[in-house]
Amino acid sequence: MFEDDDFLDEDWGSLDELLQRYEQVKKGESSSIMDEEDFERVIEFYFQNSNEEQALLACDIAGTYYPFSTTIMLLRAEILTQAQKYGQALKMLDEVEENDPNNLDATLLRSDILLGQFKYDQAAMWLEQKSNEFSGKEKIEVLLELSDVYDECEEFDAVFDTLKRVIKIDRRNEEALQKICFWADFTKRLEESATLHTQLTEEDPFNALAWFNLGAAYQGLKLYEKSIDAYEYCVAIDEKFEFAYRNMADAFMRLKWYDKAIEVLEKHLEIAKAEDVIFEAMGYCWEKQKDFQRARHFYRQASQLSPQDDTIFYKIGETYAREKQWEKAVKSYSVALHLDKDNAAYCMAIGNCLMEMDAKSEALVCYLNAVRLKPGNKTTWVALIKGLYASGYYDEALTQLEVAREHCGDKPDFRYYHAALLLELGKSKEAMLQLERALKESPTKVKVFTELNPEYLRRTAVTDLISKYKKK
Repeated sequence: MFEDDDFLDEDWGSLDELLQRYEQVKKGESSSIMDEEDFERVIEFYFQNSNEEQALLACDIAGTYYPFSTTIMLLRAEILTQAQKYGQALKMLDEVEENDPNNLDATLLRSDILLGQFKYDQAAMWLEQKSNEFSGKEKIEVLLELSDVYDECEEFDAVFDTLKRVIKIDRRNEEALQKICFWADFTKRLEESATLHTQLTEEDPFNALAWFNLGAAYQGLKLYEKSIDAYEYCVAIDEKFEFAYRNMADAFMRLKWYDKAIEVLEKHLEIAKAEDVIFEAMGYCWEKQKDFQRARHFYRQASQLSPQDDTIFYKIGETYAREKQWEKAVKSYSVALHLDKDNAAYCMAIGNCLMEMDAKSEALVCYLNAVRLKPGNKTTWVALIKGLYASGYYDEALTQLEVAREHCGDKPDFRYYHAALLLELGKSKEAMLQLERALKESPTKVKVFTELNPEYLRRTAVTDLISKYKKK
């Protein structure tokens, strides 16, 4: 009811005069009567300036001249509501409703008061009851308010159902269409949403939001080709519908149609402000097509817009690693680690590059840092144990293996590494016992063992054991 733009600069002169007249009325010095609208402006002025006492006094004075004015009564009720004087506000609304039973503002304000009192169920019941007494746009306003109340009540299916009721009255209601897209996904009612929006698009084929929601429903159901068709209809109707391009690109990426995804993302860049997520998605598409130079180009554009995003620098490092440009990869990973010093994955990535560069001691330091950061993560221990193995520190690797078991349990991978380490230490019998236990538990993971040193397959004892447990 109170609008911030009610008192623009050009109105100040007339407002000053109005306030002077009001002061005369208040003191009983005026022979003329102020209009009801003038009283409204005075009340709103005091309320906007956080002068609740004067606003209520103005309501009292206005009420003596216009005792049956629902507008004045509503203003008083709203001021009392803002002051959390809910009991007085409700009494004032009772008076309003005696004079005007179906006053929309009074209906919505009573709902706000009940919410302020944490009486969510009562607010919902009130609006449900009143929604039957309104029609057209007013009914829609009540139902939209009701959907928000159901959200507060955490009755999320009721939110979805109420929004459906709005759309049945007005199939182009922007607020309801935008909200129902989210709630369809949140309540797992995507099939129902697809049915609803299919019907909408049949009845109103130029409804861009309905096509978008249909695409989103299909996308949530992983029916990506159908979702793309819906998004294409959406952008044919509204070629500047940004989120349709975003979602369409995502659908193409999930289908691994990276060329198509890039085309859609390029179109998004034409119609909308450049964003890091769009450049990052383009980088991802080029990376998947193994065009690492172009991938880096877009990742770098993303990093310029979001220089504190460590994941982008990590992705740049990944492209260099895929090209075996280890030094450049280390530099990018190091930037990522600088931005997120507690990221074990970044430590491991740097360690892996240093191993490839034959800087084994520095690599082991990185692996130790990864283990320190994520002691319960098997992957960090595997990196450290493999690093120690590759560096010839077999005894230390066995020691770390025992610590890894304490943190992560006795994993089959650990038994395969144990067997390999014992072989390197010349303890063949113990090694074969560990290898057999590993094969019994997880024969499919034997590559963990053989990839450490393919020469192990030249040993008859090893090949015999592997053959014994190989799945027929």
